[in-house]
Amino acid sequence: MSEGDKRLKVAVLGCGSVGSQVVRLLLEQVDDLAARIGARTELVGVAVRRLDASREVEVPEGLLTTDAMGLATREDVDLVVEVIGGIEPARSLILGALENGASVVTANKALLAEDGPTLFEAAAKANRDIFYEAAVAGAIPILRPLRESLAGDTVTRVLGIVNGTTNFILDKMDSSGAGFSEALEEAQDLGYAEADPTADVEGFDAAAKAAILASLAFHTRVTAADVYREGIAEVTAADVASAREMKCVVKLLAICELKDGAVSARVHPAMIPLSHPLASVREAYNAVFVESEAAGQLMFYGPGAGGSPTASAVLGDLVSAARNRAANTRGVGESAYADRAVLAMGDTITRYHVGIDVLDHAGVLASVATAFAEHDVSIQTVRQEGRAEDAQLVVVSHRATDAQLSATVAHLREMDIVRDVTSVMRVEGEQE
Repeated sequence: MSEGDKRLKVAVLGCGSVGSQVVRLLLEQVDDLAARIGARTELVGVAVRRLDASREVEVPEGLLTTDAMGLATREDVDLVVEVIGGIEPARSLILGALENGASVVTANKALLAEDGPTLFEAAAKANRDIFYEAAVAGAIPILRPLRESLAGDTVTRVLGIVNGTTNFILDKMDSSGAGFSEALEEAQDLGYAEADPTADVEGFDAAAKAAILASLAFHTRVTAADVYREGIAEVTAADVASAREMKCVVKLLAICELKDGAVSARVHPAMIPLSHPLASVREAYNAVFVESEAAGQLMFYGPGAGGSPTASAVLGDLVSAARNRAANTRGVGESAYADRAVLAMGDTITRYHVGIDVLDHAGVLASVATAFAEHDVSIQTVRQEGRAEDAQLVVVSHRATDAQLSATVAHLREMDIVRDVTSVMRVEGEQE
C-alpha cells in the first residue's frame, strides 16, 4: 500500500464552537492534511449530545451519533479528538479510547489539571499519544515549545495572561475607568464572558492552565489544587487608577516559578510595569512570557480562545499524532522526573502594594513603617494622598514572603490609627 492509500480514521467527541471548527477543517483540508501526514485522514463519526441541535458546520449524513463511548472505542478508530470539556464523561472517554488503541488529542484543561497523570499513564501503557496544545492559550503554541524546543534548557519562570475574559475586563477598566461590574457586563454583551463567568473571573480557568504550564516547565506533577488562586472580582477602579499612577497596569497573571529547587504556581491579579511586554496585551488576547537560563526571555502572543483559533491548535496536534500513527511510533510523553516540591503560597516571594486609610495624626507614617519592620518587610516607596478625613497612605514593599506580607496587612488592620486597609495587590514583573 502506498503512502497515499493509507487511511487514518478520526472520531471527534463534541461539536460545539471548537468541535464544529475541527470538523470543518478536517473536511475542508483533507488533501493538505494527507500531504502533511503521509496518510489520508477519514472522519468516521462526531459524538454530540443531541442530534437535532443547530450547529456551525454541516456534518455529513450518517456521522453524527449520541453514543460517545461507542465511537471513542470503535475498533477501527485511530485518532480521537475530545473537545467536550469537563471531567466526566471526558475522562472515561479518553481512557476508553487509549485502552482501545487510539491516540488522543484533547483541549480539556480542567481534566488535565485535575487528573493528568492518570491520562498520561494510560497513554504510556497503550503506547499511544495524548496531545493537548489547545488546552492552554488557544492558538498560541506554548506547550510544545516548553516540552520540546526548550527541552535542553532550564526554564526558571513562566508568567502569563492566559484568560481572555479577565484580560478584556481589566483592559476596559484601565482604558475607560469603568468598575468591575460595568466591564463584566460589556464583556458579556460582546460574547467574551459567559452568562455565569465564575470560572473566568474567579481564576479557576487560569489556575488549571497554570498547573499544566508548571508541570511541563519544571518536569513535576502540579495539579490545580496546588495552584494558589485569586480572581479579579475584588479589583476596583481605584486599584486600576493607583496602578496607573505607578506607571503600571493590572493583569490577572498565571505565575509559575522555580526557586531553590522547588516550584510555585499561582494565579492572582497583580500590577506590572508598563515597560513589561505583558503590559501591552490588550482586550481578549493572551500572552505567555518565559524565562530560561540559556535562551533568556521569550514571549508567545496571540488569540487565546475562540472556535477557530483553538481548532487550529487541535489540528496541529492531530497532524503530529497522525504522523506518529502512520510511522508506528509515539511522541514525547509525560516528563515528571524532577518530582520537585510545590511551595505553599506563604513561602512564595513577592511584593505588595497596600492602600491604607489612616487618621491624619503626627507619627502615623512612623507607626506604619514600624508595623512593616516588625514582620521583616522593608518599604520601597510610600506616598500620602489627601489630608484629614481623606488621608491615605500607599505603600509598596520590597520583596518578602507572602506570609510575611499577609501578616503585615493583618497587623495594619488591627492598628488604631488605621481606619481601613483599602487595597492589597501584588506587584510583579520587575526586578529590584
